[in-house]
Amino acid sequence: MVKSKTIYECEHCGTQYAKWQGKCDTCAAWESISEVRVSPKANRNDHLTPVQELKSLHDSANQKFERMTTGLEEFDRVIGGGFVPGSLVLIGGQPGIGKSTLLLQISGLLAAQNQTVLYFSGEESLHQVADRANRLGAAENHLKFANEQIVENIQAAVEKFKPTAVIVDSIQTAYSERSDNIPGSISQIRESAEILMRSAKRTNTVFILVGHITKDGFLAGPKMLEHVVDTVLYLEGDRQNQFRMLRAVKNRFGSTHELGVFEMGERGLTVVKNPSELFLGNRALDVSGTAITSHLEGSRSFLVEVQALVSSAVYGNPQRNVTGYDLRRLSMLLAVLDRRLGFGMGTQDVFVNVVGGLRLEETAVDLGILMAVLSSLKDIPIDPHTVIIGEVGLGGEVRGVSHLRQRLAEARKLDFRTVVCPSVNQKDLSNLKGIQIAPVKTVSDALKLLF
Repeated sequence: MVKSKTIYECEHCGTQYAKWQGKCDTCAAWESISEVRVSPKANRNDHLTPVQELKSLHDSANQKFERMTTGLEEFDRVIGGGFVPGSLVLIGGQPGIGKSTLLLQISGLLAAQNQTVLYFSGEESLHQVADRANRLGAAENHLKFANEQIVENIQAAVEKFKPTAVIVDSIQTAYSERSDNIPGSISQIRESAEILMRSAKRTNTVFILVGHITKDGFLAGPKMLEHVVDTVLYLEGDRQNQFRMLRAVKNRFGSTHELGVFEMGERGLTVVKNPSELFLGNRALDVSGTAITSHLEGSRSFLVEVQALVSSAVYGNPQRNVTGYDLRRLSMLLAVLDRRLGFGMGTQDVFVNVVGGLRLEETAVDLGILMAVLSSLKDIPIDPHTVIIGEVGLGGEVRGVSHLRQRLAEARKLDFRTVVCPSVNQKDLSNLKGIQIAPVKTVSDALKLLF
């Protein structure tokens, strides 16, 4: 009998070492290397896999595949229009954010279309899942459940029932009996994911894996798991807030710029059809330190409220606290205020919050955030019917943004009267009616216009 051998593997990046060490040389993480056992593979010459038949890409390119839609509009749009047969999808999120709820809803919708769906859970019992399915209205005859963790048994069930989709909740609890490693270890997760991936491609079945999130906010596994799968989805949001955002960070069959917005309720996750109206629903109209800006996610434009609070730094070094925006980008904007406009931000605490749980990543929101900071600093409210759009450069100039007409259409739909935008975009706004355009070239121009 061939004995297993011991290696040491980094839990963050999967790098293997012959002996233990305190720091990983690849990802520079401390105390991340743990001991794992690996069973040597048999002699490769004993069982040679025959080479598959080579086919012309030209002929295969003309064969169109049909996507499988779930009926949950926001989900289908985020993944590119529906599931691609034979794809491997990974969905991650914080504990309790709603991953299992979302997948059970999707399973019920597919089963209602007479599609066979197999749901395997290594963490919950039949009664727990059945109770949730009844509450969500997802208890369908074509939805089959098993409390199963062994990937070889999952493979056998797929061969027997020939389902359209398979849910594995979660990949951290799944394991292969061919490996000596414990479930949840890096090697076990890697081997289990590769086995399921081969099964998906061979049977043309959609596999959806649930992945846990580490305390650092990354998929436990980690990046190795993202490389294996075809699509990586993140379900984001605050568990204290009813809103959830679904975004794709990797998608071999579609865009990674779409964002789906859901609201968590007693009946599960429901689609939010007008996110802008939702994010702006409870805003105060006469409070300083708030501004409305436009954020583009894929094909959709969102109007969001940005709040800022500026106060004297009486407790030592000035604080810079941000929720929903990049801290380094905020530091740059404050430096522009200090250097180009003469505001002494070095003695001020600055707190910035994006309302609704969104994370703003595009630079078109720079001017809106800067004006919210100035509004708080001066204690002068901004006109609540004004939208502020523009990228801010290091010289204090306001640079142009993309898809401005689309952003203005969203503002006009919600009855905003004025849009402060870069002057270089003026030529794109000809024949636009129903909203007043206020072009600015510099941050100083916007300051004079709004205050």
